Formats: sequence, structure tokens, C-alpha cells
Amino acid sequence: MHNFFGKLVRTGLVCGILMTAVPMTSMAAIGPGFKTGTYIATITAESVNINKTKDGEDVLTTAKAGSVFEVLEDLGNGWMKIRVNDTEGYLPVSGNAEVEEAEAGEMEQVQKEAIESSNSYKRQQLVSYALQFVGGPYRYGGSDPHTGTDCSGFTRYVYQHGLGISLNRSSGSQASQGTAISASKMQPGDLLFYGSGKSINHVAMYIGDGKIVHASTEATGIKVSNWNYKNPVKIVSVLG
Repeated sequence: MHNFFGKLVRTGLVCGILMTAVPMTSMAAIGPGFKTGTYIATITAESVNINKTKDGEDVLTTAKAGSVFEVLEDLGNGWMKIRVNDTEGYLPVSGNAEVEEAEAGEMEQVQKEAIESSNSYKRQQLVSYALQFVGGPYRYGGSDPHTGTDCSGFTRYVYQHGLGISLNRSSGSQASQGTAISASKMQPGDLLFYGSGKSINHVAMYIGDGKIVHASTEATGIKVSNWNYKNPVKIVSVLG
């Protein structure tokens, strides 16, 4: 492998990076200093801003040291076009990254990390979307948190409008979707079902840190609670 850039200065703030699945092979990095092939850029600075455009200053995301991206094109003058999430970003490589020709195993690892990162990002998106409705009204049979919703109407609305994923209408039927998991495997966005015995009459969404958000009762509305305020009958991961 060939290193085309060395380690450089630190810039920006340390932050998580957002990536998505990348193709296993590509005709990447066609430009100054590159031959046809597949290349990856590894961040070597403590953090670096990835811009939305080459000449602009709008930041798409901030990548931390060790983050890996597929290189789409060497633009010259110290700039690389890279794949970020489902879009493209512009990385100033002079001093911030090292670029290497990628072997098949490395691209597989990039793809694996990208899928995991993309899934985590979707879960956090879903949680952020759901939390904006905290304090909203509860209404039995309701399906819109703006005007009043019950528990399953709330989770259905959040999944549909937050990520475009369709859930069944009732809590019992939602419990049949996705994959059953244990409490130790819970991640933000997973659904918790409560009831008596195996009978399910309530659903909530896990938001992390031992908390759930749910349309609780007419008295309390949409609120945040501890996940084990009652013992869940079932926990389901819809996002995989």
C-alpha cells in the first residue's frame, strides 16, 4: 500500500462520524496522484471538519481520528471527495488524513463499520424526533401526537414520520414485528411492551440511558419514564 498523505494538524471539535454502506469495488480516486482503483482515507488528526462543498465553509459533519471513508475522487490542492452517509463530502487531507489503496478486506471492514454507524445514526434520529413530542396530550384511539395519541398511535407515528417505517396500529400487533431481544441488548429506538402475563396493552420506545418515551395516560400525556417502571412483557428491535 502507498501512503499519499502524512499526519497533520488538528481542527474542529471531536464528534461522531456518520457513514453508510459503500460498494465493495469502485473506480474511485481518479485525479491528481492516483491511478484507477479503490482508495480509503483514514482520519489522522484528532478531528476534522468535512465540508458540504469544496469551496464553501458549511460543515457536513466532523470526523474523529480513526474514522474511515471511501475516496471518490482526488480533487487536487489537498482536497478529496469522499462518501459520507448517502451523500458526498469534501475532506481537506493535507495534514488531516492518510490515503491508501484499499484491499478487499479493508473495504469489507469499511462497509461493516458504515452499516453499524448508519444504524446508530438512524436510531438517534428516531429518538430526537420522538422527544420533541414530550408534554403532548394522550388521547385513547388518537394517532397524532400534535392533537392527542395513545401509546401505539405514538410509536406508529414516530416510526412512520421519523424514519418512514410502517408499524401496525395496536400494541399487540406491533409486538409481532421485528425481532424479540433481551433487556441487555436494548438500543435506542427499540420497542418495549407491557401488560399482564403475556397479554400486551402498552408500548413504549427506548431512548437510551435506561429511559423510555411513551404516550402514558390522559393525566400525564407523552412522557419519559424509566424502562422498568413496570416489567416489560416483550422487547422488540424493529431496526435490526
